[in-house]
Amino acid sequence: MDQKEILSRVDHTILTPTATWDQVKAVCDEGLELATASVCIPPRYVKQAAGYVGHRLKICTVVGFPNGYSTPEVKVFETEDAIRNGADEIDMVINLGLAKVGDWEGVLEEIKAVKASCKGRILKVIVEACLLTQEEKVAMCRIVSMSGADFIKTSTGFSTGGATLEDVRLFRERISPDIRVKAAGGIRTFEQAQAFLEAGADRIGSSALAALAMGK
Repeated sequence: MDQKEILSRVDHTILTPTATWDQVKAVCDEGLELATASVCIPPRYVKQAAGYVGHRLKICTVVGFPNGYSTPEVKVFETEDAIRNGADEIDMVINLGLAKVGDWEGVLEEIKAVKASCKGRILKVIVEACLLTQEEKVAMCRIVSMSGADFIKTSTGFSTGGATLEDVRLFRERISPDIRVKAAGGIRTFEQAQAFLEAGADRIGSSALAALAMGK
C-alpha cells in the first residue's frame, strides 16, 4: 500500500484548542495537495474552510468533543450548525457516562438523534475505547450497528489512549458489515497507518501523516 493510497483514507486533522485560521488553512492546503479523504477541523472554522476549499475537499468536524457529556439537544444543535456551515462529515463523542451504567438505549437514542440531524452526511461515532471494558466495546458495536451511523471511531486523541490494533480488529469483527471503522489517536507513521488499515480500519485520523508525506 503506497502513501497515496493511505492518504486517500486519512482524515487530516487539526483539533488542538489553540488552532488558528492560518493553521486550519494550511491543513486544508495540505489536504487538497495530498487528496486526503477529508480535513477534520474545529467547528469554529467550518464555514470559513468550506468557503475556502469549495467542493474540492470534504470538511469534517466534531460534536460533543472531546468529553461527550453534552445533552443530546446540544449535540443535535452542534450538528445542525456544522451542516449549515458546510460540514460534510460529523465525528460525535458518545455519552460515556451512559455507557458506563449500561444505559444502552440512552446511548442509541442520542446517536440516532444526531444521525437524523446530519441530513444524509456521514456520521462517525467516537466511543473512546481506552475508557471502555471489553464488554462495553462489544456492546458499543451492537449499538452503533443499530443506530444508522456510518462509522465507529476508536478515540478522540484527547483521553488516556488512542487507537489500538486490538480494538480495530474487535470492531471489525463485531460491527455490522455496512459500518466502517475509523482508527484515530497516536497514528504517526505510514507503517502504523498501513497496519491499522490491514487490521480492518477504513479511515485513519491523523495530524502527522501529511507532514511526513511532504517531508516536513
